[in-house]
Amino acid sequence: MAVTTTEARPTPVELFLDELREKLGDAVDASSLTRGMYSTDASNYRVVPEVVLLPRTKGDVVAAVAVARKHRIPVTVRGAGTSCAGNAIGPGLIIDFSRHMNKVLSIDPESRTAVVEPGAILNTVQQAALPYALRFGPDPSTAARCTIGGMIGNNACGPHGLSYGRTADNIVSLTWLTGSGDLITAAAGTDALNQVPGLDSFVNDNLAVIRTEFGRFGRQISGYSLEHLLPENGRNLAAALAGSEGSCGMLLEATIKLVPRAAAPALAVLGYSDMASAADDVPNLLPFNPLALEGLDAQLVDVVRRAHGQGSVPTLPRGGGWLMVEVGGESSDEAVETAGKLAATSSALEVRVLPAGPEATRLWQIRADGAGLAGRTAGGQQAWPGWEDSAVPPENLGDYLRGLEALMADEGVSGLAYGHFGDGCVHVRIDFPLERDGGLMRRFLERAANLAAEHGGSLSGEHGDGRARSELLTTMYSSAALRAMEEFKALLDPDDLMNPGVVVRPVPLDADLRRPQALTLTATDGFAFAHDGGDITKAVHRCVGVGKCRADLRPQGGFMCPSYTATRDEKDSTRGRARTLQEMLNGGVVTLGWSSPEVHDALDLCLSCKACANDCPTGIDMAMFKSETLHQTYKGRIRPLSHYTLGRLPQWLKLAAPLAPLVNLASRIPVLRKLMMTMMGADTRRSLPPLPLLPFRWSKPATRKHPDTATRPKVLLWVDSFSDAMAPNIPRDALEVLFAAGADVDIADPGACCGLTLISTGQLTAAKAKLRKTLDLLIPHVREGRTVVGLEPSCTAALRSDLLELLPDDPRANELARSVKTVSEFLTSIDWTPPQAAEKLLVQPHCHQHSVMGYSADQAILESMGCDTETSSGCCGLAGNFGMEKGHYEVSVKIAEDGILAKASANPDRRVLADGFSCRTQLQDLAGMDSRHLVQVIADALRKEKGA
Repeated sequence: MAVTTTEARPTPVELFLDELREKLGDAVDASSLTRGMYSTDASNYRVVPEVVLLPRTKGDVVAAVAVARKHRIPVTVRGAGTSCAGNAIGPGLIIDFSRHMNKVLSIDPESRTAVVEPGAILNTVQQAALPYALRFGPDPSTAARCTIGGMIGNNACGPHGLSYGRTADNIVSLTWLTGSGDLITAAAGTDALNQVPGLDSFVNDNLAVIRTEFGRFGRQISGYSLEHLLPENGRNLAAALAGSEGSCGMLLEATIKLVPRAAAPALAVLGYSDMASAADDVPNLLPFNPLALEGLDAQLVDVVRRAHGQGSVPTLPRGGGWLMVEVGGESSDEAVETAGKLAATSSALEVRVLPAGPEATRLWQIRADGAGLAGRTAGGQQAWPGWEDSAVPPENLGDYLRGLEALMADEGVSGLAYGHFGDGCVHVRIDFPLERDGGLMRRFLERAANLAAEHGGSLSGEHGDGRARSELLTTMYSSAALRAMEEFKALLDPDDLMNPGVVVRPVPLDADLRRPQALTLTATDGFAFAHDGGDITKAVHRCVGVGKCRADLRPQGGFMCPSYTATRDEKDSTRGRARTLQEMLNGGVVTLGWSSPEVHDALDLCLSCKACANDCPTGIDMAMFKSETLHQTYKGRIRPLSHYTLGRLPQWLKLAAPLAPLVNLASRIPVLRKLMMTMMGADTRRSLPPLPLLPFRWSKPATRKHPDTATRPKVLLWVDSFSDAMAPNIPRDALEVLFAAGADVDIADPGACCGLTLISTGQLTAAKAKLRKTLDLLIPHVREGRTVVGLEPSCTAALRSDLLELLPDDPRANELARSVKTVSEFLTSIDWTPPQAAEKLLVQPHCHQHSVMGYSADQAILESMGCDTETSSGCCGLAGNFGMEKGHYEVSVKIAEDGILAKASANPDRRVLADGFSCRTQLQDLAGMDSRHLVQVIADALRKEKGA
């Protein structure tokens, strides 16, 4: 008898994906890696999409939405993915505008308008408007990565919303794609309303409820902003769509208003006993028409001090909380005078007035980093959004804050408050025990919503309702108002496919929580993850999605995240990597643990530069996670070739030293060089740095002992493997400098190694053995009172940071870490005046030095020498073994070309100073450019001084 087989019919989702790929090709990404990364934003929620689209044109978006409508697939739009309430996640199609549709199309200084695509980053808009002394008014703290589309979606405000209004107040018109697939131009006036059949009648039928329940105060962002549709408000559909959170269609292009830049703002910092007292004073200060009026909890500033030292925070007035009040003026003197009058009117305990400048900028940066800094409470507990954006009329703010503090105490939770106090908006992340479940969070949010309503407030002041608060709109609005919002959405999205479950017909606020789903993973035989009590799950959830890693921080002196600035791909950001690791713990999409291909793909282009550990306000260290991943994946298994070569480079350098002439000769013959690079697992386009004929350890200075003198500072010069075997002139010059500084110098015995190359390739068992030997060799000198001075920044940083994480139970680790200094840290700690050197220098700080030790001591030395310095912020792109390995060359070169090479080209009259061996190698390999270490600059100056 014949047997018939029936082919399985494709599912609706498969049919949808097939048609989408047919129409849009490689703009469609349904990989498990991408779906995992886009399953969350900056909120508490996790909803895995079916597919992500990275459109290049409006036509791509229109076509994709048509296919989604045909197959009844929900659609969610996304900008930077920094939404705190779960506004930018969904189960169907995610459209990410930030990758390609991110241009400022035009600036019209006459009409003071700009035309932008939805993915245009706010700071890009500000830079485009700067030549005309204009700016976009609203400015969220995420300005360096948030998009105009996201700002319109949430009706964002920021500190200067106080003076310039909400995003809704700064829109001229929107090119809008409705859920019905219609393209309309949303603007003010009856003609705009008539583009949506039934909308004019809807407004007329709901005049009473709209007038009485919507737009009661400036920061009433929760729900839809239907008040803009009223005749007396100009029937402004564009403004009404602001804050609709992608639930009524999507933006394809916006014409926005620009405003003049403040000529010379000044900052008054006012100290109060607590945040509620600071809030009480807000109504007294508003008559001065401040540009911004922000609240900042003292405990939030303490987080910065603990992480980066006392010097990281400018001097602040006495108090448990502060108001930061910015005022304008035609001149700096006028602004300072106005700030002084405001301060005199206040009831502050102490005040400080700052003109525009570095100190004011640093305080604003601390405020801007609030979302990340507040990710941990004062007690170090993980804190979460959910009630991070409530707002009340400013005159009610003090009483509301007291009620909120009492509620937190009653529920046994805590958080650090900050926010736009001039507008009555409060940001606070709270330590809900989400590792267990969302029960306490639900109870708290329900009670907090009632509290806000009692004070005439709003669940959201600029972040939107999303999945976190839409369910609670019943506390703010009557059933008639809720019905009106449903009707409004139905006119624009009749099939409820646009971001369903948000605002209208909300999903439960405790559904789809990310953290309770995560597997608990504890540290074992790799890193200790000591800052998180050995809890790897807690450590990786330090990333709360604020997305600072998606910003180019180099103009502000930041280094994070070099791979993302090169590729602009979410998977190459610190956040993308953290999200992938979080998905590994959830196990739904990324299923093979540490060995998951998605994890290794996301981590592949991580340079292990450690910049995120310093620049990300949450303090997440992706270099540590990459090393741990490689360790857990390959322990007891065959490793990639480069782990045995580049990962064990110090051993190979010792073996190669006697053969230096032959190795150097072979490296000059292209065929042999390529063969050697292939055998190393390195890219054949790379060169081999020449080996010196005499490593430092073979030379006379290395074996010379120096008599102890009680009055001289005692130093142990630790010559790392790179300085020893590749750049012996540097330790020789270091000896000359240290002797000139009056130090009693001893030289560490051979064999003291930080294990850096083993750490970066995840060979942590071997690295621990190296570090134990190093402790054996160096600790006796430390106990003799010697300061261990390192030359290579990455090696010095390893003894200051990685050592503590790898050998947490060895008390000698802390003892050594406290005693290790850079040359500049040592020289600035003693009474010594360096020689003068009127050199013009282009300085490339090493990433690890930026992250772990900082560069301020080096800068102080150079300034005291009279050097004219220009700093190249950001990674050089080589980053040890990274830039040498196959598959990394293009990214490595791109980082260098956009960073140090561009700076060098723009400053041809400056000699390059680069302490890092990798940095010097990159410059020589890509541009044939020589560079010097700090000790060489000082030694050259000493010789010139002697010669003179």
